[in-house]
Amino acid sequence: MSYVEVPGAKVPIRMWTDPASVDDSAMRQLHNTAGLPWIKGLAVMPDVHYGKGATVGSVIAMKDAVCPAAVGVDIGCGMSAVKTSLTANDLPGDLSGLRSQIERAIPVGAGMHREAVDPGRLYGFSVEGYEDLWKRFDYISDAVKFRRERALRQSGTLGAGNHHFEVNLDDLGAVWLTLHSGSRNIGNELAEHHIGVARNLAHNQGLVDRDLAVFVANTPEMASYRNDLHWAQEYAMYNRAIMMALAKEVLRRQFRKAKVTFDAEISCHHNYVAEERYDGMDLLVTRKGAIRAGTGELGIIPGSMATGTYIVKGLGNKAAFNSASHGAGRRMSRTAAKKRYTARDLAEQTKGVECRKDSGVVDEIPAAYKPIEQVMEQQRDLVEVVAKLKQVVCVKG
Repeated sequence: MSYVEVPGAKVPIRMWTDPASVDDSAMRQLHNTAGLPWIKGLAVMPDVHYGKGATVGSVIAMKDAVCPAAVGVDIGCGMSAVKTSLTANDLPGDLSGLRSQIERAIPVGAGMHREAVDPGRLYGFSVEGYEDLWKRFDYISDAVKFRRERALRQSGTLGAGNHHFEVNLDDLGAVWLTLHSGSRNIGNELAEHHIGVARNLAHNQGLVDRDLAVFVANTPEMASYRNDLHWAQEYAMYNRAIMMALAKEVLRRQFRKAKVTFDAEISCHHNYVAEERYDGMDLLVTRKGAIRAGTGELGIIPGSMATGTYIVKGLGNKAAFNSASHGAGRRMSRTAAKKRYTARDLAEQTKGVECRKDSGVVDEIPAAYKPIEQVMEQQRDLVEVVAKLKQVVCVKG
């Protein structure tokens, strides 16, 4: 579908979904966002749903301003994917051992490595860039500097919620690895710190929703936020890179005879800020639950624990600020999912997938998400499908 345009106070709300399908709370957030004094454009992806301040699945373009809540509290959260030389025929019938090996290599939930991962031992890892990241830690906000050791030990860890690591098969039987994670606790604390700072600034006092508070250009608060933001985005990127390197080691050990090789990794943020130019203006574009989908750019759009993932190529739709959805999007809250479904329902809906099937992850049950096929259909003018993957192993925190 092309987009539906809903009138907004400052800019129209371009929606790649039926406005009637969006609940009232999320629509209020979209209208609040469309009325911000600094806004120049708002694009809404088909996975849109209610979030803190700004909806998840929204792309917001502003001039000389940025809204921390429009980035989200998991700064730099995103996806990585890599195609391997393995095929379905290489995999054992029982995948529980492979899942266990991945879980041993990559801490999940609130877990962390006993000691910080030494990147020098990871094959093909950019040690120089990672070392530079930590040299710059001394320049981020004092509010989180005491978290250095924890952040080091959480680098290369998955987290919980909708974060996952998966082993997948494409339509030709090739094995892929995919993962979803972000900047862990350090990114969350940086985000919450700056959202709190922004809420108290004088120019934000008249906003309908103070969670939409912004920083404006040429202020020390903006400079501090952007410094921390870029650091956290880079931390999230390296977090995913370390996990992928650890998983590759698992596959090399498990499939020694196959001599596994790996294609180039695909990686994309879906909670971040980028400087981009549209209609002759230099804008700050925040994507919260959205990926960049410029012409020819590869991206990753996952569904749920049992509905697979799409590798896509962007079509460069400027009406959407060169963006696409970051996933299927929730259709019910975690609380509602836990009330409605049981571990038995989860086991039924994840048949054929080696994964947790206990009550601790019932809030991630596939039925809590929108149908990924529908979401993909609604953004045919934003991306084209390169490969469809179906998970056979799903690791959750």
